[in-house]
Amino acid sequence: MSTYYQDPDPAETKDWIDSLRGLIDAEGERKADYLLNTLVDDARSRGVSTSPGVVSSYGNSLLPDEEEKIPGDSLTAMKVAAYIRWNAMAMVARANKDGKGLGGHIATYASVASLYEVGFNWFFKGPESQYGADMVYFQGHSSPGVYARAFVEGRLDEEHLKNFRSEVNGHGLSSYPHPWLMPDFWQFPTVSMGLGPMAAIYQARFMRYMDNRGLKEEGDRKVWCFMGDGESDEPESLGALTLAARESLDNLIFVVNCNLQRLDGPVRGNGKIIQELEGRFRGAGWHVIKVIWGTEWDNIMKRDKEGLLLKKFGSMVDGDFQTIAARGPAYLREKIFGEDPKLAELVKDLSDKELWQMSRGGHDPRKVYAAFAAASKHKGQPTVILVNTIKGFGMGQSGESVMVAHNVKKMDLESLKTFRDRFHVPLKDEELMDLPFIKPEEGSPEDLFIKRQRSLLGGPVPFRDTTHYPLKTPKAESFKALMESSGERELSTTMAFVRLLGNLVRDKEIGKRIVPIIPDEARTFGMEGLFRQLGIYAPTGQLYEPQDAETMSWYKEDPKGQILEEGITEAGAISSWLAAATAHNNFGFPMIPFYTFYSMFGFQRIGDQLWAAGDSRAKGFIMGATSGRTTLNGEGLQHEDGQGLLFASVYPSCKAYDPTFSYELAVLVRKGIEEMYEKGEDVFYYITLLNENYSHPAMPKGAEEGIVKGMYLFQKAGKGDLKVQLMGSGSILREVIAAADLLKEDFDVQADIWSVPGINQLHRDGMAVEDWNRNHPEKPSRKSYVEEVMAGHDGPAVISTDYVQAYSEQIRRLIPNKLTVLGTDGYGRSDSREALRNFFKVDRYHVAIAALKALADEGKIPLKKVSEAIKKYKVNPDAPHAVER
Repeated sequence: MSTYYQDPDPAETKDWIDSLRGLIDAEGERKADYLLNTLVDDARSRGVSTSPGVVSSYGNSLLPDEEEKIPGDSLTAMKVAAYIRWNAMAMVARANKDGKGLGGHIATYASVASLYEVGFNWFFKGPESQYGADMVYFQGHSSPGVYARAFVEGRLDEEHLKNFRSEVNGHGLSSYPHPWLMPDFWQFPTVSMGLGPMAAIYQARFMRYMDNRGLKEEGDRKVWCFMGDGESDEPESLGALTLAARESLDNLIFVVNCNLQRLDGPVRGNGKIIQELEGRFRGAGWHVIKVIWGTEWDNIMKRDKEGLLLKKFGSMVDGDFQTIAARGPAYLREKIFGEDPKLAELVKDLSDKELWQMSRGGHDPRKVYAAFAAASKHKGQPTVILVNTIKGFGMGQSGESVMVAHNVKKMDLESLKTFRDRFHVPLKDEELMDLPFIKPEEGSPEDLFIKRQRSLLGGPVPFRDTTHYPLKTPKAESFKALMESSGERELSTTMAFVRLLGNLVRDKEIGKRIVPIIPDEARTFGMEGLFRQLGIYAPTGQLYEPQDAETMSWYKEDPKGQILEEGITEAGAISSWLAAATAHNNFGFPMIPFYTFYSMFGFQRIGDQLWAAGDSRAKGFIMGATSGRTTLNGEGLQHEDGQGLLFASVYPSCKAYDPTFSYELAVLVRKGIEEMYEKGEDVFYYITLLNENYSHPAMPKGAEEGIVKGMYLFQKAGKGDLKVQLMGSGSILREVIAAADLLKEDFDVQADIWSVPGINQLHRDGMAVEDWNRNHPEKPSRKSYVEEVMAGHDGPAVISTDYVQAYSEQIRRLIPNKLTVLGTDGYGRSDSREALRNFFKVDRYHVAIAALKALADEGKIPLKKVSEAIKKYKVNPDAPHAVER
């Protein structure tokens, strides 16, 4: 790694370089790499500590004569930046005046401003570029700067800025990047820290996937991810680095804003976060560019014949650099140059003012431009740019490099003056406290520069395409086999789904748009048959003969493969799903992803990413396989999901279902495609799947509407004086059906049997009806869907599912009949399905007993009948509830 250390014998160095270049020309890059590694290994074996290893010295990666020069209009760009910096600060400060206390952050954008401005002015491509807009993941806390830039560009008006964080009455701006709230502005939600970096990696990978499959050419399009150094501690931030390197994603650029501070204090007060990150990224196979020192440091470095300054920097920790930035030039001179006369000699001719003006690299547009240019041209690897900045740069004593910088919402007059003077903001002293929003005059050099550069780069950034690109819903014939009875053939809903998926990928209209995503469980789910049919996406193809090459379902890797087989990473798999689920916005080419996973590892494990998916207005299907607390034979506590559907209920754009039969599954998938891709609704579907084999009936006539709405009458009760309403879904509906038979045969009780696959949807319908009735007191009351379909169905009701009772409790108030709710609260455990269902008291016998007890409570049968049933079905009346065990 290059450093500023001045070479005492350039002629000898040139001989070495000429020899290396000759080797590359004659024998190629691989031989050169081999030789260099061999030399380094030999040096290390002799005790030499080599800097070309994983971590280099604490200096810039690019030498001054290697840097691409910033365009000549950069001085105009600096004037533009002054307007944007001021507006970003003023927006937050005004949001907290007069007791409004809306919050916001000034210090993050203050540190990252030069990075963004260089990107906006010369690098970030807009939607009218040849291959489409770059995908830019902005640091969430820096949103005021992005709004300020949009205001100066004319995309937002002053009312928008006045309404920062005031969205309820319209014309406001969301606190952070939120596509749900600003659908034509923000591309990606990024303020849930850590999720943006992983999403960016899989987005870049999906861009390559689209290109390799011939669906959308990548061209020179890039994915830029801006993240904070403190954010790197989130496991998702760095969890997929090797994927990016393994697949040579040179369309991906990370920019890590290393201001050395997180929310409460230093990121690594006793260490060096830039060095640590360099090791992590380079060790994972990334190209690393460090931008630590500004241009003014170049001459000082050149004077340093012995490399003493770099050695001094190497001995200091991040806490030192933070304190220097807060205390001023005298402390800087003493801390860095005061302990060694040779170091002091390097800066003896510099005044304190000149010394203080020697900026960190991230505040020097020249250094940033050179790094961005080098990263954009680098081939064969993803690039990370590690940029040293100061948190709260320019905020004066109010917030520059102080521990509380992240929480600063206001600035006093002296700090405003410091800010104005530092960035040459065109405001007078008497104007400062009013915090006016300012922009260049129409036709001024600054105004013309902004318009010209954004035009050259293809339009505004960030930008989200809201165009609806409708797809045709497959015809009913594609689903016909699943709508009919399976006869004596037994199969699981997982296998029914695999058959359905096989039909969909052959559909001429949407087949190529289907994206099957699996986190290394294809064989568990019986999906391995798709390997040969569709191929597993692998950009390098298959460089080996698979062990199972002679079988029907061999493991086929292919650059044009359709399946994304992610390995053991639910976080990575859902990131792939999210990239595919937002392809309609980011590529103008809708894709239909089906991500299939153990349901236990869904909302419980990747819930924050699914929330971000909702914010992103994602469309697609997530399939919770082996769902329910009791559906798995012997798998135990951490595999048995009895809560996923309840978790799903709180995701506003998620429509969740728990089907039992193949026809329910078919109806839901077809309806989902129609709703999301033909009609353009911004929702996503969560559908559970089972691994239990049984025969499937044909769809009852007229059931389709009820399946989608969440409830329908599966089987009407026979004639009789005693009637009950039995309800269930998923793996437990068959127990409910069996309970109806027991009641009929043993106690002459008739039962209406209801399938309730969409309890969450029923609950939402009820809320909407209740809200309307409450706010229209003088108009006839409306009825919920549950009340409408249950009208005339008498007798107490029992609902039993493979999920916690709270899931079904959502609709208790909507059911007009007296209701008993059974569920699988408590931790799971290993055993047979029968034993588990008995343990959780949701099997056919407990359903029957619950129905009899409800009849007895209504005085329709004697209580001894209930005792008789308990004895007959060998139920232990004193067995504690699962939550007590």
